[in-house]
Amino acid sequence: MIKKISKTLSLLFYYAFARHLPDSFHLKTIGYLSMRSRRLASKHIFKSMGKGVDIDRGVKFGVGAKVEIGNDSKVGLNCQMPDNIKIGNDVMIGPDVLMLGHNHEHSSTELPMRLQGIKETSPIIIYDDVWIGARVIILPGVIIGEGAIIGAGAVVAKNIPAYSVCVGNPARVIKSRKENNKLSTPTSD
Repeated sequence: MIKKISKTLSLLFYYAFARHLPDSFHLKTIGYLSMRSRRLASKHIFKSMGKGVDIDRGVKFGVGAKVEIGNDSKVGLNCQMPDNIKIGNDVMIGPDVLMLGHNHEHSSTELPMRLQGIKETSPIIIYDDVWIGARVIILPGVIIGEGAIIGAGAVVAKNIPAYSVCVGNPARVIKSRKENNKLSTPTSD
């Protein structure tokens, strides 16, 4: 019961106050204290959170109950992520990235889609050492392999192979970061 109250108070503190504090980039001392406030609140909200995580100003994550973030990862300014996401270690997520966690149900043509409810999907999984550029859109259930780079503005609709560089809408692989890399597409564990 105490853990649930702590989580609820942390969620309230985050969305009412800490989320709106200055970003850590522009104002060194105040920005550092702001980032520490967001980190402290998030640590009580998320399922797991590693050391050295930076949650920047304006980040939204729903209730955050299933969010998992590894060590030394950064979620950029004004990002939106679902509450069922797994982010590895040393991940850099740029500003205004939109990660979607659910879809509307649309199987019936007899009933308006808005009345069919929400369809749960697999979580987005982002492996270690990934760089996601500004304003990328990642659709539900996507897996981004280790060491991948997603160029700014890309729309990621399917799994991204490890150590690949992807750009565009829809995102496509333009090169590999490793020589002789077969660009294997990651799968869920």
